[in-house]
Formats: sequence, structure tokens, C-alpha cells
Amino acid sequence: MKLLRDCGIFCNDGKDQLKVSEDNFPLEIFYVRNSDIPQYLEDGVVDVAIVGENLLIETSKNIDVVEHLGFSKCRLSMALSKDIDTDDLSYFNSKKIATSYPNTLRRFLEENNIKADIHVISGSVEIAPNIGLADGICDIVSSGSTLFKNGLRETKMILKSEAVLAKNQNLSEDKEVILEKLLFRIQAVKKAKNSKYILLNVPNAKIDSVSEILPVLKSPTVIPLAEEGWSSIHSVIDDNISAIFKSDVAGWSSIHSVIDDNSFWEVIDELKQAGAQDILIIPIDEMVI
Repeated sequence: MKLLRDCGIFCNDGKDQLKVSEDNFPLEIFYVRNSDIPQYLEDGVVDVAIVGENLLIETSKNIDVVEHLGFSKCRLSMALSKDIDTDDLSYFNSKKIATSYPNTLRRFLEENNIKADIHVISGSVEIAPNIGLADGICDIVSSGSTLFKNGLRETKMILKSEAVLAKNQNLSEDKEVILEKLLFRIQAVKKAKNSKYILLNVPNAKIDSVSEILPVLKSPTVIPLAEEGWSSIHSVIDDNISAIFKSDVAGWSSIHSVIDDNSFWEVIDELKQAGAQDILIIPIDEMVI
């Protein structure tokens, strides 16, 4: 819901109704159970959906993943009692495994030549070993705290998962156009979330060394400003990153740039060593590229 709001789609939260229409975007939202979404997508009851990728893998429906959304990250893993001192997958041979993901587990066991008895449970899988229902489990793990509380520990990861935007494979041309508009907004929000906007002051003599830290793909475009002796330089940095330099001949420059969040602090350290001062960090809501 937050992702949609960040995309400018302001919708009700679905507490009082299972279907709502949007006034500011050609979209109808259905609130349904996770387990129903893959079938709804394949049958064309809905055109697109936000759903966990692990569920799509489990159901093996004819559905296309359009975009990984970067939230609700987790993994599907094997786990057993913390008192059992082995991580060897062969331990599960001829053992009982409780899971809510029998198809994914079955494929994994077959790929690794493990023969086990799969016991399907719709919920509370972690309790199965404690009540003697199974020797181990295969379940979704996020932080691992639930496993710990139930005396279990993670041994083998089967797959990683996160929320994805998925679509029906037979969308009409008109609906594909609407999906592209939605995807454009989602990607702008995601790009902003994974980036930081910075402003910094640099002596003109050190602009070149700072530019090397913020790699320029093409030669900068110099735009003269109204005030004589100043110029504005607009440049593309690291493919999708913009920079603006404002400088005079003998003074300082103000550099505006966007840095990827994963390398942010490393780049900041290099900028400081290169002579950058007064570094200001500004939040980004959306980034249209």
C-alpha cells in the first residue's frame, strides 16, 4: 500500500471492502488471500498482482514476473532441532519434513537425491518437530527469530524471495500500456529509495579530482549563467546519476549529485579526501530517468 501511495495512487486499505477503484489512475484493486493470487492471475481474473515470488515458484503457474519490488525479503529454508549437530542434507533421508511448500520442497529434494516423507501443513510449521509430527521443516525464514523461539535452526536455504509485480501472460494492448505507466512510477520510487541526493562544496581546482570519484560517462555540457564569470555544468554520472556544477574562475563550486545507496559512505569518504566540504544529504521521493 505504501508503494502505491508513493506512486501517487491513493487507495483505501481494504478493511471494509475487497475491491476498490482509483479516481486518479485506471486501476481496480482486489484484496484477496495470497494463496488465491497465482490462480487469479493465470485465469485472468486480475491482470497484475503484488505477491511473494516464493508463492509463484510454488504454484508454477503461467505467470510473468515484471519487477522485483525490493521489500518483504525472505528465504525458503530447511530447519531442524538445534540439538541435532549436522547441516548435511543427507540427514533428511527417510525423515519426515513438515512444510507449506510441498512442490518447491519436492523439486529440491529430487535435485539432491533425497527421499523424505513430506507432511503438508497450512500454518504453524515450526511447531511440527516439537510435537513429534516431523523431524525437520521447510518454511519461510526472515529474521530467524521464530525458528529460535521454537528450538530450531536453519540448515539449508532453498531459494530467496521478495515481493514482485507479476502479470497475466495475455494482457490486451491497452492494459499493457497502463501496466507500463504503473511500472514507470514503481521504478522511479525504487530508484529514489536506493539513492541519496547530495550537495557539496569543492574548490574549483579540485573539480577534476571530484569528477573522477563521480565517473562521468560523457563530456560535461557547460551552460553560461546570467552572472558573468559563472557557469553551470550538467552531466550524467554513473549512467542514471545527474550532477550540476556551479563555479567561478577562482572560487568554489557547488556540486549536486545522486549516489547509489550501496556505495554511499565509501563515495562520501573519497569525496572528503578529495577536498569536498559542507556535504548536505537530501531525501529523494521519486527519480525519473
